[in-house]
Amino acid sequence: MSNILIIKHGSLGDIAQACGAIQDISENHKEDQIHLLTTKPFFELFKKNSFIHNVILDKRLSRFNLIYLYQLTRSLKNFNFKKIYDLQNSSRTTFYKNILYPKAKLDKWSSSETTLPTNISKEEFDKNPVLDRFDHQLKVSGLTTLNTTKPDFSWAGINIDNIKKNYNLDEYIILFPFCSAHLNIKKWPYYNELIDLIKNKYKDKYKIIVAPGPSEINDTKDVNAISILDDEKILDIFQLTSLIKDSSFVVANDTGPAHMAAHLDVKGLSLFGKHTTAHKVSIEREKFKAIQVNDLTKLSADKVFEKLDKSLR
Repeated sequence: MSNILIIKHGSLGDIAQACGAIQDISENHKEDQIHLLTTKPFFELFKKNSFIHNVILDKRLSRFNLIYLYQLTRSLKNFNFKKIYDLQNSSRTTFYKNILYPKAKLDKWSSSETTLPTNISKEEFDKNPVLDRFDHQLKVSGLTTLNTTKPDFSWAGINIDNIKKNYNLDEYIILFPFCSAHLNIKKWPYYNELIDLIKNKYKDKYKIIVAPGPSEINDTKDVNAISILDDEKILDIFQLTSLIKDSSFVVANDTGPAHMAAHLDVKGLSLFGKHTTAHKVSIEREKFKAIQVNDLTKLSADKVFEKLDKSLR
């Protein structure tokens, strides 16, 4: 039995995208122990993933914090990893490679760089859809990939019957109208208009809800929807996963919950401006689609409702 390391720091959306690749790595190493290096926000989440045997915390302190780097690298070397799969593919994880295994080739360290096609630059390769990049990386690493391009995030859910009972949730549409303050380019401004259209057509058939993040509770007062909390606290990732999974429809900006919804086999829409493309981030699935426009302020509520209404029929 050997030790295998997967590196995935991520954002919430990145984590949802990577779970198919993690499953394929595990299923190609059935006789080995799978370890995963991640950051604090996802440490407890990955402990619930049945394809991972051990989760290692990376505090991601400054690269100039030599004491921390020494402790981290010593801890990792003690596992004597047979193979490392870098699913983060960042400058930081490249830095780790240069410290841990500076001369490592593909047989030791699998990354987008060590598996890069010979006829393309990394800059060009990184324009491909993220799930296609994962698939290429793992296939070149000698793995059979059955799940990488179709991640299933449902493993992260838990029972939320108490929350649904408290809010009398049966059929509901969940909206994610918020985004980080520094990413306002991702924010579609017409959620209240969309809510009016839904209520005019469907009356009381669907409750319209939002599930705010840590910095979004105050923003919910500007949205004409029910704010879902757990005893005045925001939902954790496990609760949010189940809330999305049980919904009738999701409408979201290009944020973490949109990517969760895409890989939970639910009906929904994600709204994209010019900041990136839905194709590049691999968000469209059989039931979950995207609307791509150059300017989100020019995407009407009528257009979004038309797509929603057609899907709910």
